[in-house]
Amino acid sequence: MPFANLKVPADTLTPESKKKLIDAVTDAYADVYGERARATTLVLVDEVPDGGWGIGGNVLTAEMLGRS
Repeated sequence: MPFANLKVPADTLTPESKKKLIDAVTDAYADVYGERARATTLVLVDEVPDGGWGIGGNVLTAEMLGRS
């Protein structure tokens, strides 16, 4: 079963954009593995709260990403 776990900043995607992202990832797996993979492809979209991730030892915030 193909599995993709996408981490995105919280409150940055609408329900429609989440669906579009899930469809695109599912399509990509089906392109690589064939249509047989479509029915079992699992895409998980995790919304990470502000300050919930970091790069290079620095905590990222919405302000640092230019979203505030």
